[in-house]
Amino acid sequence: MTYTVADITAVMDELFPPACAESWDRVGLVAGLPSDEVRSVGFAVDPCEATVQEACERGADLLITHHPLFLRGTSTVAGTFAKGRWVTQLVRGRVALFSAHTNADVVASTVALARLLDVKIDRPLDPESGIGGVGSIVPVSFGKLVERVAQVLPSTPAGVLGAGDPEREVRRLAICSGSGDSLLAAAKAAGADAYLTADLRHHPATDHIWDDGCALICATHWASEWPVLGEMEERLREHFPQLDTYISAIPTDAWNIAVRG
Repeated sequence: MTYTVADITAVMDELFPPACAESWDRVGLVAGLPSDEVRSVGFAVDPCEATVQEACERGADLLITHHPLFLRGTSTVAGTFAKGRWVTQLVRGRVALFSAHTNADVVASTVALARLLDVKIDRPLDPESGIGGVGSIVPVSFGKLVERVAQVLPSTPAGVLGAGDPEREVRRLAICSGSGDSLLAAAKAAGADAYLTADLRHHPATDHIWDDGCALICATHWASEWPVLGEMEERLREHFPQLDTYISAIPTDAWNIAVRG
């Protein structure tokens, strides 16, 4: 049985409704014809040179990414700049591009992280948007929890950082994949003992810690969002079991060197 881009994207929109996306987000089909045939689908966090090249080399007909290619819009796809070159390569290789971003965060990103850490989520971290989650975890020291996070997330040069008493017991964990320092106050208000997110900045993090906030675990953006790809793949394959799929393991964080003094 053959499928089309339209078939796949219609189901993706059912699984991860665009209406759940933030108003500033840009999700959906970015490149490709809805009528094109799809036998192979790749999943990646970022649409970039490495993942586009990988999709072309692996013979993918559709690349589904978490991050949109043109989040802030553009007036050209000329090959004189990076994203224009990637679009050109996708079009020439007959690879369609589709993104599910904050709509996937609401539906699956928290679930993906919770599964890895055995967290029983009982409420969203941000009830208004539905993003993130807070729930119970088998009691563990904060130091051991940081180690566990580093073990279950894909390895990156930047690693995983922790801020808090290593011996403090953690029973309630808040999680938010991607950049989550806007929800520091929500994590504290939810009574979390620790908060796992990414991209924590110095001043928001230190102000939070110094104001008796919960302990913090900071992963890289790519690593914290990579688990959602497995959720996307699993849910899509339930509808299209004959699809050939893969998940890109190429780290696409900006940071590729870490020096420990």
